[in-house]
Amino acid sequence: MRVLRAIRRYPVVAATIVVGVVVFALLGTDLNTPAAWIASIFALLVAAVTSARMIRDILRGRWGLDILAVVAILSTVAVGEYIASLIIVLMLSGGEALEDYAAGRARGELDALLARAPQAAHRLPPNSQTPQDIPAGAVVPGDVLLIKPAELVPVDGVLLSPEGSFDESSLTGEPLPVTITEGQTVMSGSVNGSQAALIRATAATEDSQYQRIVALVREAAESKAPVVRLADRFAVPFTVFSLLLAGIAWWVSGEPVRFAEVLVLATPCPLLIAAPVAFMGGMSRAAKDGIIVKGGATLQQLAGARSIAFDKTGTLTYGKPELTTIQPASSFAADDVLRLAASAEQYSSHVLAAAVQSAAQERGLQLSPATTASEVATNGVRAVVDGHTVLVGKRRFVAAEAPDTGDGGETKAGAGQLRVYVAVDGRFAGTLLLSDTPRRNAKTTLEQLARLGLEPPVMLTGDGRASAESAAAALGIQQVHAELLPEDKVRLVAAMPSRPVIMVGDGVNDAPVLAAADVGIAMGARGSTAAGESADAVIVADDISKVADAVVIGRRTMRIALGSIWLGISLSVGLMLAAAFGFIPAVAGALIQELVDLAAILNALRAVGGGSATARPLGRIDGAAEASRRGAGNGSELNSA
Repeated sequence: MRVLRAIRRYPVVAATIVVGVVVFALLGTDLNTPAAWIASIFALLVAAVTSARMIRDILRGRWGLDILAVVAILSTVAVGEYIASLIIVLMLSGGEALEDYAAGRARGELDALLARAPQAAHRLPPNSQTPQDIPAGAVVPGDVLLIKPAELVPVDGVLLSPEGSFDESSLTGEPLPVTITEGQTVMSGSVNGSQAALIRATAATEDSQYQRIVALVREAAESKAPVVRLADRFAVPFTVFSLLLAGIAWWVSGEPVRFAEVLVLATPCPLLIAAPVAFMGGMSRAAKDGIIVKGGATLQQLAGARSIAFDKTGTLTYGKPELTTIQPASSFAADDVLRLAASAEQYSSHVLAAAVQSAAQERGLQLSPATTASEVATNGVRAVVDGHTVLVGKRRFVAAEAPDTGDGGETKAGAGQLRVYVAVDGRFAGTLLLSDTPRRNAKTTLEQLARLGLEPPVMLTGDGRASAESAAAALGIQQVHAELLPEDKVRLVAAMPSRPVIMVGDGVNDAPVLAAADVGIAMGARGSTAAGESADAVIVADDISKVADAVVIGRRTMRIALGSIWLGISLSVGLMLAAAFGFIPAVAGALIQELVDLAAILNALRAVGGGSATARPLGRIDGAAEASRRGAGNGSELNSA
């Protein structure tokens, strides 16, 4: 069956092999002439079909490399080298099959990720302990699901069991199982441990973590690398050179066969196949390291990147701030300030909102629903709570309606600390001081990027200047732009002089600048869907060192892709020169050129292998530390400024 499928998929290859067997069976008999006619007619038919396709491409403005193969077939038939013509036909028709095989090996990591997508779920109906098997796509938020031992979690949810152990290595890169307690987030795509667990779904399948990754992988697999167009640009000069050399060899030697001997070595296969195989291999290599790259264009931009900018909260920091200090104004009580602020923050998607709500709940404060509520992106939230108009957010946002808003009180914000201002009924009510520490390996990552030759990093954040500058000082960042709106980030990235520029972020408000940057990289493990969709690459693992890994993989892939092209060209040119002097017969040349093709493709496949240059020295997020930073319930997935 496998052979029949191959014949149906590659009929010209199958026909070439059959004709070749017939021709070789007739050699050395009285039927040499029929053998020559069979081989020649078949080769000319293939050349005619290829020529028709080539002419259509030329009319569309695309000059390809098939012209060399066509001229080589015609010339070998003309001088009676019909065996060489069959080998050229096999090379031309077999190129597609060879590319499929090589690309299939290269994209193995991507295909493995797609194959693991959860397909089924065990739903517990209300008032029943008997699970019903349903398609994963039928799960809706609120469903209670049974996750059996060693089973894949089908959708995002919160744990209902007292405790569970889950393997998140395919999502975050963390090799050790993570212990999750009741009420904490369980990500789809993680693998349950040895005990059955119950979760409550918080998202449908298409909105869950693993399916978002799968969607990114599909987009990556369907992309076309720009180096393929670069290979096409080699077509005209390489074709002209080959035809000129073959013509000179014919003119100098006076032997028409010399023209054919040169052209059989002018194969286009290294240019047509090696480059896309290398880029597919680079994307596969990145996927294995927890980096979903959406296309070869991104790898090329990463390879040439000269400057980089970072968001702060959730990118350079963990994005899990905790309340450390309440500083009420003179006429307000600390618990009242916190309760009203947390009640208003229920209607905000900002990561700080989750921290304020969590702090209020830990103190046992009862939150009230708002009569009306609205969020002003990157500034704060306004809500009417218990008849009071409450504003929570940045100083300038609160001060616009509460002119008596102070500058923060006695305690100054230190490294990684954030200040949230609160006003009630037009009066300044106090400030909340939260701490968001820099990622453990953020500074080491910045140093690695500097060693890779990138210019000093720039911080672009919507947070206040004091907290931004203190966090930047802790990380050694000199250029800081704070209190930015999304359009400000886009403008600053567009103005950066050294291109290509990388932008790294994670929140909804980062989506515009990630789309505008030459390379947008989203921290996708806990980040927003909007950021992941806008970005050119998504770091699945919650590990900022992967940014440096992505640059290393991009550079290595580009080096291998271009190296494979030049390897094929160099070997072909050297062999053509030897053939021009009569040292390589046509049949031998056609066979040798197959080895050149194989060498170029095998070289391109090196992009699949090779370890990450930065993964070991920069380390991974500690499993226990990461587990301790998880938010309870829906807070862990909220967006950062």
